[in-house]
Formats: sequence, structure tokens, C-alpha cells
Amino acid sequence: MKKIEVIIKPFKLEEVKDALGEIGIEGMTICEVKGFGRQKGHTEIFRGSEYTVDFLPKIRLDIVVADEMVEQAVAVIIKSARTGKIGDGKVFISAIEEAIRIRTEEKGNLAV
Repeated sequence: MKKIEVIIKPFKLEEVKDALGEIGIEGMTICEVKGFGRQKGHTEIFRGSEYTVDFLPKIRLDIVVADEMVEQAVAVIIKSARTGKIGDGKVFISAIEEAIRIRTEEKGNLAV
């Protein structure tokens, strides 16, 4: 099993969620986060004063999938999250040793 951690722009959440649902991935955890990468935030003007917003709002999705679903899931995520502009986000993939469903005590892929 693999954990796919995805950082995307907030307005892309529904599109990514729907695209993952179409390939059979429905379980995910979503967090509202703030951060920056190469874009280093941006400058805004509020009541005549200019200030820098260092941390931009993003959405983090955590998805655990079977090994054979990783490539397809990542391809769908990239296709649905891409705008072609700076700040589109990142995808991180890491190994999961074990998963256990608390209610039934199912393990491995059955728990996902």
C-alpha cells in the first residue's frame, strides 16, 4: 500500500475528488493548510497599506491506495489539479506498512 499526499489549490478540490471517485477511490482525508513554495507568497493592499502574505491557503489530501492503483491515481490527480500556473501543488508518495480498520479489525488492502 502507498500513501499519496497531495497539496493543491483550494478551488481544485471538488474536481480532484470527483476524478478520484471515477476510478474507484472514495476514501480520503482533507485538511485546509497554508504554505508556500517557489512562489513565496504575494503582496496585497489593505486599506491603503501594502503587506506580504507569506503563507497561501492550500488543501492537503491524504489517500491510501493499493500498490497497483498508485500510477493511475497520481495521473488522475495531476490531470485534474493542474492549471499550468505557479502554485499548482505537489504529490508525495510513501509506503504504508499496515492498515487496520478499527471497527472490523480488517487488515491490509481490505482496511482501505
